[in-house]
Amino acid sequence: MDKILLGHGSGGKLMYELIKKYIAPIFELPSLMDSAIVSLNHSGKIAITTDSYTVSPIFFPGGDIGDLAINGTVNDLAVVGAVPLYLTVGFILEEGFPLSDFEKILSSISSSAKKAGVKIVAGDTKVVDKGKGDGIFINTSGIGVIPEGVELSPLKIEMGDKILISGSIGNHGIAVMSERNGFTFEPPVLSDTRALNGLIDQIMKEFTPFVKVMRDPTRGGLATTLKELALESLKDILIYESAIPLHDTVKGACELLGLDPLYVANEGIFVAIVKADVAEKILQLMKSHPFGEESAIIGEVTGKGGKVLLKTFIGGTRIVDMLPGEQLPRIC
Repeated sequence: MDKILLGHGSGGKLMYELIKKYIAPIFELPSLMDSAIVSLNHSGKIAITTDSYTVSPIFFPGGDIGDLAINGTVNDLAVVGAVPLYLTVGFILEEGFPLSDFEKILSSISSSAKKAGVKIVAGDTKVVDKGKGDGIFINTSGIGVIPEGVELSPLKIEMGDKILISGSIGNHGIAVMSERNGFTFEPPVLSDTRALNGLIDQIMKEFTPFVKVMRDPTRGGLATTLKELALESLKDILIYESAIPLHDTVKGACELLGLDPLYVANEGIFVAIVKADVAEKILQLMKSHPFGEESAIIGEVTGKGGKVLLKTFIGGTRIVDMLPGEQLPRIC
């Protein structure tokens, strides 16, 4: 058989063989139990997250639905200050989905998990009728531990704090959109999907008392993330258009398509609000890491209120709000 059959989700022999032959070996699962028993050896707080991935297309420049699922889950844990440890992975497969594509995705998941230093310990597989799905959807859950003394919160934001970003914006959204619509750009735009826990861990080990909050600006982009932080903290944030890292190809694609890069999705960068006195030191640490080479200080906290303001290239100022609708559906 070279395609997924309904029987692969029935709980019987076909499902057993699918898990035994394809899933368990690549994830190095010691058993086929529905639940995993793990040891945390930790007395502090535990972080738990869950997410679902329906990106279309499932393969795109720079990544696929598999590494996107792992990296997205790891990053959701990392930006709250947790050290990611264990993940579960659930698959919803459509009847007729090529087993060769499933193998590629499993390999991508396994490779990404190893790079991030996390272990997949349990999962689930379901199959739906042909035409009732879209190839493959993935659900993940993750668990991590929060080291002693780490407590990130928007409520810690103060006037004068600096806004840092770890890389250029808009790459993932443009990469997926170009593949979906058959557009080509030169040079090609690649998704920035990657696990950020290594970089974040370095920052937290040295600068924990000075980091107020972190977020990964995925759907809704940088603008929506900053607006959420402004509302949660009731502080005003000022960012500078000239300071925000943006590749020329992404900028050109956004201009061509009428998109604002501030609202385009990202999958491999994070925003940190930190104490002003150490912002430059944190920036230098970020720049020394392969995933932070394009890091920049892009703004500051300026007052009370909950607004986000953008100082434009030409010197004007405009209000930045949340994404009002869906700019690009099924982006992750």
